[in-house]
Amino acid sequence: MEPKPIFVGRQNEQTTLLGLLKTPQAELVALIGRRRVGKTYLIKQTYANRFAFHITGIKNADKATMIRAFVAKIEELSGSAFPIATPDNWLDAFRLLKNYLAQLDRRRKPVIFLDEFPWMDSHRSGFLAAFEFFWNDWAVDQRLVVVICGSSSSWMLRHVLDNTGGLHNRITQYIHLNPFSLRQTGQFLQAKGIRLPLYEQVQLYMALGGIPYYLQEVRGGESALQTIDRVLFSGQGTLQHEFSNLYRALFDEYEPYEAIVKALASRQKGLTRQEIIEATRLSNGGSLTRMLTELEQNSFIRSVQPFANAKRDTLYRLVDEYSLFWLHFGSLRQSGGNFLSLSQTARYKSWAGFAFESLCLKHVDSIRQALGIGGIVSRVSSYYQKGTPGAGGYQIDLLIDRNDNAINLCEMKFYGSEYELSKAESTKLRQRREAFRSDSGTRKHLINTLVTTYGLKENVHSVGVVDQVLALDALFG
Repeated sequence: MEPKPIFVGRQNEQTTLLGLLKTPQAELVALIGRRRVGKTYLIKQTYANRFAFHITGIKNADKATMIRAFVAKIEELSGSAFPIATPDNWLDAFRLLKNYLAQLDRRRKPVIFLDEFPWMDSHRSGFLAAFEFFWNDWAVDQRLVVVICGSSSSWMLRHVLDNTGGLHNRITQYIHLNPFSLRQTGQFLQAKGIRLPLYEQVQLYMALGGIPYYLQEVRGGESALQTIDRVLFSGQGTLQHEFSNLYRALFDEYEPYEAIVKALASRQKGLTRQEIIEATRLSNGGSLTRMLTELEQNSFIRSVQPFANAKRDTLYRLVDEYSLFWLHFGSLRQSGGNFLSLSQTARYKSWAGFAFESLCLKHVDSIRQALGIGGIVSRVSSYYQKGTPGAGGYQIDLLIDRNDNAINLCEMKFYGSEYELSKAESTKLRQRREAFRSDSGTRKHLINTLVTTYGLKENVHSVGVVDQVLALDALFG
């Protein structure tokens, strides 16, 4: 028997959903989130005793098959002693649903859950139009909750949230279920009875991200590296084929989305829009804008505005941990390699530095809180200065530009012990601060801020150069 997932880290979403049971009007809820993030589990745990009707779409099913399944569910729930004649269209199928719901005792607000909603809308089936009619003609005037949910984010965004027809502005509650943060990941593992040092939790997160389904594979008594090796590279690894299914489950015509992700995985500093076009050969225009937006909405990439808001130079970075990890090390499985041995190499250390920077970008709110500036209006950006014949270039991946006349210039280092600044690094940080002051023209107080695993081991090179230091516990805030 599969282990039961632990319900943790979704208290805000659950509070919102439970609140909808108390409103006097009909509620239409759109729940979106990437594959394996726990959408279905959230709804089932929250509304377990309130379902009046629940069905899951069948992937690649034709219209007739899906309608048969839909009507069979009505027949099952209604307790009909006789088979219900299966209609040949969705309008009549939803009429049967309406008739079934109308005769229920509704002293308690019922919930209708249509899971994997996009899969019900097979080609030219008329499903979406029939659902729109069901909602606008009847359900909107009833005291009930209708939840529509789907992993195909591109479909849900285009056909539901951005709908210009019968569902335009009909969604009363939109929930985008994001992966767990580091703090929620720690809570999830503790709920499973697994207690790991923060360093081990970060190693796991950098490879698996905050996806509950992935984290369910973590076992007690293993190091992070052992877990990664087992679930991704062993013969029985449950996630070894995940990448090939991830983007095709989320996006219609998934290939260009995957191409963007692969291009971003190859460049640690990130890519501008023009560099993405050059790397992928995709056309510039609205389609690319939509794909970048959808990838960011699904927590795969993050756009970072350059300092001074030069929009044409917006940098896009891959921040989905699993994708970044697999694109760096997935070939290891085909070659029969062992990740435990690879983890001691320079290749691993290079990836770990890249992954840790991305992790920090995703947890910048925790960084702000740890710096004591959570209540100060601030703007997150980056800065990149190309080199010239007379001076070298430099990059600052994370700046926190504050309204209290200060800017944190963040340096992020993943290290196995206290970080000790060398003379060369000290010189680099000092020169970078002064170069940024000159190049940007800012008069604000510039604060060199180090975010690292175990903090800083102070020496003569760090004095007067590193102004603030955050360790791993800051990221779990």
